[in-house]
Parts: sequence; structure tokens; C-alpha cells
Amino acid sequence: MDDHASIPDTPLFDRAGSIRGYRLNKMAMALGKPANRVSFKEDEAAYLNSFGLSIEEKSAVMTRNWHEMVRLGGNLFFILKISAVDPTPITRIGAAQANMGHEEFLRERLGKNING
Repeated sequence: MDDHASIPDTPLFDRAGSIRGYRLNKMAMALGKPANRVSFKEDEAAYLNSFGLSIEEKSAVMTRNWHEMVRLGGNLFFILKISAVDPTPITRIGAAQANMGHEEFLRERLGKNING
């Protein structure tokens, strides 16, 4: 099915995305090692530079723009490793992917009542 790229506002992770996001995914996967998490926390820019990330990729990571990381070819499985360093709840990433506020996402997508 070749028209899967036409789903509005939905960056899909396919072969082309995998190739495009190789450096970003390699960097994120490396965060599985404790020493790399320490390096990332100590000097995020230097850590990202060591993987040869583009300015666009570095900006997406440093601003925690989850939607942009996926658009650039990031695989959500690997990107979640970045969220574990902060830590960022997975629901915040889901909200960013859906282009929604966190509370709106919890209510609309997950059926959660907030403060009630």
C-alpha cells in the first residue's frame, strides 16, 4: 500500500524513515547504557554531536519535540529512551504526537477524568 504517506499529520515509520532517522535512533538507543545517560545529562549538545546529528535533529531532541523527532525518522521505541532520562510520562509524548495538550489527550484519547 503506497498511499500510507498520505495520512494527514501522521508521520509513519517506514523503510525511508528508518534510513533517514538512523543517527537519531542510534543515539537514542545508546541511552540504554548508564554511562551514556550520564554523558547525555552532563552535556547534551556534546553527546548529540558525537552521533553526528543534524541541527534539525539536535533541536528536536533538545526541545523534546517528540512529533518532530518522529517526523525526522525517529522510532518511538528508541525515542522513549530519551524520555526516560528526563523522565517524561509516555502520555505527554502521546499528546505531542496527537498535537494535543496533555490534559486534553488524557481526557479525549484515554477517557481519563482529571481531578475528578
